Amino acid sequence: MAGLVHFFFSTTGALASLFAAILWIGCRPRSLRARRTLLTVGVIYVFASIYSVPAQVARVLSAGYAPFSIADAPHGRTALVVLGSGSVFVEGWDEGLHIDLMTPVEASRVLEAWRVFRLISPDLVVSSGGRPDPDDPAAPSGQNMRDALVRLGVPDARVLVETMSQNTHDEAVIVAPMLRTHGVEHVVLVTSGTHMRRSLAVFRAQGWDAIPAIASDPGRYTASWRTTLLPSDRGLEMTEQVMHELLGLPYYWLRGWEKF
Repeated sequence: MAGLVHFFFSTTGALASLFAAILWIGCRPRSLRARRTLLTVGVIYVFASIYSVPAQVARVLSAGYAPFSIADAPHGRTALVVLGSGSVFVEGWDEGLHIDLMTPVEASRVLEAWRVFRLISPDLVVSSGGRPDPDDPAAPSGQNMRDALVRLGVPDARVLVETMSQNTHDEAVIVAPMLRTHGVEHVVLVTSGTHMRRSLAVFRAQGWDAIPAIASDPGRYTASWRTTLLPSDRGLEMTEQVMHELLGLPYYWLRGWEKF
């Protein structure tokens, strides 16, 4: 599902859909249905690529969640769990020379994890995230985020890394017993606002009623009227995130992976 959503709300997906509609008109020039399809596809992608449109839906998905504060801190042995969002593999000319970068969404989660860590000094930090695509050469999210957290100042000895998961459900299933093994009583969960509702539900299904700590929108400080009100790749990326959640919530519920 994630792969299809990523394709349809990418530049490649938009061009492929428009080309298919144009090809239909070329084959059936008198077809009213073909013309209506082209118009519909064009309108959908125009609105999907205007950042302010999916941003409004994102606000609905994250409604009820506020930035974590010291008043939210639990009493007892606490783990801070940060969920990954994929890494980017950049390779140089020389074989083996590469850098694994965090996506902007993942970087915002790491920054929130660091902020919360300084607020509550948790007993344990879990950096969670594997490779959604097993063929992806990039380092797993869990490892990439762990390295970034240590660079920021989180003690290496307090960080556990999970790199086997391929989706949010996997993360909850794998992390839950890790927490019990380490005697954790409370969990503070760090992820994006749009992703928080589904994340809390899957961790609750595994027996953990986590405290939410939403990461900021990584583009909110660099937004201009051009990137907010005009079609852009940034808008398509935001639409992909929103659609992933709109489809993921009912899908996880049907699979019995969520507990609300």
